[in-house]
Amino acid sequence: MRRTAAFGSAGVLVAGTLVASALGAPAAGADTQDRSRSEAHGVQIAAARAAAQGIDWTDCPADWGFAKPIECGWVTVPMDYARPNGKQIKIAVDRVANTGGDEVRQGALVYNPGGPGGSGMRFPRRAAEPNKYPLWVNTAKAYDFVGFDPRGVGHSAPISCVDPQEFVKAPKPDPVPDSEADKLAQRKLAAEYADGCFERSGEMLPHMTTPNTARDLDVIRAALGEKKLNYLGVSYGTYLGAVYGTLFPGHVRRMIVDSVVSPSREKIWYQANLDQDVAFQMRWDDWKAWVAENDAVYHIGDTPEKVEAEWVKLRAAAKQNPIGGVVGPAELIGFFQSAPYYDSAWASVAGTWRDYRAGDTQALVDAAGPDMTDTAGNISSENGNAVYTAVECADAKWPTSWKRWDRDNTRLHQNHPFMTWANAWMNLPCATWSTKQQTPIEVRTHKGLPPVLIVQSERDAATPYEGAVELHKRFKGSRLITEKNAGSHGVTGLVNPCVNNRVESYLLTGKLDAADVTCEPHATPKP
Repeated sequence: MRRTAAFGSAGVLVAGTLVASALGAPAAGADTQDRSRSEAHGVQIAAARAAAQGIDWTDCPADWGFAKPIECGWVTVPMDYARPNGKQIKIAVDRVANTGGDEVRQGALVYNPGGPGGSGMRFPRRAAEPNKYPLWVNTAKAYDFVGFDPRGVGHSAPISCVDPQEFVKAPKPDPVPDSEADKLAQRKLAAEYADGCFERSGEMLPHMTTPNTARDLDVIRAALGEKKLNYLGVSYGTYLGAVYGTLFPGHVRRMIVDSVVSPSREKIWYQANLDQDVAFQMRWDDWKAWVAENDAVYHIGDTPEKVEAEWVKLRAAAKQNPIGGVVGPAELIGFFQSAPYYDSAWASVAGTWRDYRAGDTQALVDAAGPDMTDTAGNISSENGNAVYTAVECADAKWPTSWKRWDRDNTRLHQNHPFMTWANAWMNLPCATWSTKQQTPIEVRTHKGLPPVLIVQSERDAATPYEGAVELHKRFKGSRLITEKNAGSHGVTGLVNPCVNNRVESYLLTGKLDAADVTCEPHATPKP
């Protein structure tokens, strides 16, 4: 969360089409149950078509940036699964075939990196570049590595909310308000952004939901010729996996979810973002302590309190005079939040700050300033932000009362100031969203769901630990691996044999430990 030989037959396809014709579109005023049934039929029809058609794998378009042996293709899905014969959209997919030959092949492993709004298209590189990704060499022998752009993302019917050139302009207003006038200005910006989403992408917005992306995932499974899905989801990709496992329990073969969004209906999505603010402050405090311990290297402060004081001074100075004309407090938060997200960023963030303090202004401008080349519409940060907003706003009902937003975020900011207001403004478009907001699916175990492997660090900022515990309760027979006293977001890609060996064993053999496992943390970053 922000913060992969066809079966079926022409006969099945024809029968499915007949069902669709008989069903027709849901009647006006049809209740949610009727729509759910229509969508369930719709995904069966789309999957049968995809199974019959397969995927025409070819060299990837040159401007996509994926060289051989990665191949690319398309899977066609309905924009609205309740109307499977209505408008269709194309989902971009790519793959590297398993490297170990037919005798060891176990199928395709499909990946989602999170977001909402993240592209999974880089995942096959883990198989294509074994020297760079040694953790995945054995898994790549057994599985095709498959990535995809979820609906609305990248090459898959991309959506937009504002001109990408405007989106990257900086500096943006300070997220932390000094007055009611500051709050009013931010509210106006959020409402304008919501309106822009509707104006530029209104047709897609009602269908930009996690359940629809899960349905797309099942159609991709069918197009790959797989009877059952092998899936790896990280961050928001864990919620996508949880919804898929709820909707299609009998279609799951192996599933790993890493850094888990709480699937509780009460958390999706307003409360989840408030919970993030608390966890980000915790991990920010962890980083400040590490910087202080390494003051001989960074010269920022030899206690966490001194590091915080320097941070406050940096923000104030950038607010008064944006650094390089483009880095204000908003841009500083955008850059510095990578340290609470990933401890692999601890040293680089601290080093950039140190260099700036020593007189290298350009180092901070390069790191935190706008990337004016990041404006290629369908693969831009603007697109990612649009999808993030569209999915979170469509998935669940959000408070429309500004008094509630103001009360909750003012209270949280008092003790958790690092991310609270920045997070609030990012999500505030959902308060004035102009298309229908859904009720989240009740994630739980249904017959046929195999044991799921859950991996989580104890001090994750973006997806607090409680989310993994909640999904563990809901998915019966699942196993939870906890990396204690660690806080990186995304654990399966880090070097920690206690985690790595179990992930690999599960994917290759299906075996899980008899009980949950607690692992020591991976190595602390070196300055």
